[in-house]
Parts: sequence; C-alpha cells; structure tokens
Amino acid sequence: MFRISERFRGFLPVVIDVETGGFNAKTDAILEIAASIICMDDFGRIKIAETIAANIEPFQGARIEPSSLEFTGIDLGDPERSPISEKEAVQKIFLPVRQELRATDCQRAILVGHNPAFDLSFLNAVISRVNYKRNPFHPFSSFDTATLGGLAFGQTVLARAVQAAGIDWDESSAHSAEYDTIKTAELFCAIVNRWKILTGL
Repeated sequence: MFRISERFRGFLPVVIDVETGGFNAKTDAILEIAASIICMDDFGRIKIAETIAANIEPFQGARIEPSSLEFTGIDLGDPERSPISEKEAVQKIFLPVRQELRATDCQRAILVGHNPAFDLSFLNAVISRVNYKRNPFHPFSSFDTATLGGLAFGQTVLARAVQAAGIDWDESSAHSAEYDTIKTAELFCAIVNRWKILTGL
C-alpha cells in the first residue's frame, strides 16, 4: 500500500497559482487563486484529487497595474467574475487542504508552483492580512516545476515544459489561475511518475 505521506517526507503537495495586480505581494492585489490537491493511487502514482479556484476582491488600498490586467486578461468589471473576499478565498482553499492532510496523515502541505517564490509570497501576504491562524502550508519551503521541468525536459517555461511532457496546452486559456494550476499539477505529476518508473521511488 503506497501512502503519499511517505513519498514527500510527510508533506502533501498542493499546486498553487495566483494572478495578481503586480509583483509586490504587500501592496499589489491578488485577483485569482487556484489550488490542485495531489493524491496517490494504489500503485504509487500521483494525480490531481481536486482543484479549487476563486476570484478575489482586491483588498482596500490594493495597487493594480494596468499592464498586469492586460497580461492576464482579467476584467475586473465582468459581472460573471463574482469575486469573494481574501478571507473567504483563503478558507475556500485551506479547508479541503486541511481535510486531505487529516485523511492522508500528512503533517503539512507544501506549495508546488512554477517559480513558486512568487505565489508563496502572495499567499503568505494574504494569510497575514486576514490574520488566518491555521495555515496548513509550510511558510517557506516549496517544490518548483520550473526546476523540475528543466531537469526532466530541458524546458523551464511552463508552456514548453508542459508540451515537452506530452500534455495539451491551450495558449488562449493560459494566465488564468485555474488553468495554470491544473497544467502545473499535470506537469508535476508527470515528472514524479516518470521518476518512479525510472527509479522505483
């Protein structure tokens, strides 16, 4: 019986992507967040268990660079966007993560991201702003699919690494938190599962 708690030293991998109003986690808005929780099957292969996503209302006084909106394609005035507060978004993401931690006997979640220092900085900033007391994530450790993609496929750009792994990529859907999270998660799973085939680990 394979257990994910034994594969990553007690960590539960959770892929996170954020779309923001800029590059400064303390001053710039976080506009979208998504999380893909990773699970393990009976053969020791990892896959996406579920993906949770939320559009977020910018916090009071948040800075939003027009160039960031142009890059992501986010329309803050879109009536279908239905944003929720930062606190609600954190709770929406963290509740299923905490449930999976209990179900798998993992000690903490670890953020998996493509250049994850960016995503982790915004996640930590939101946690601090809403004064969230039960953060399931390790505060500074992470897994980086840019590094893993460079190792496995010689590609560090997400789109190129995903395609090199034989995974479909739709450029028109890119730069939404949910799509990028799912593709990053698929890439992470592909690399870890190939490593298992090669090494048995």
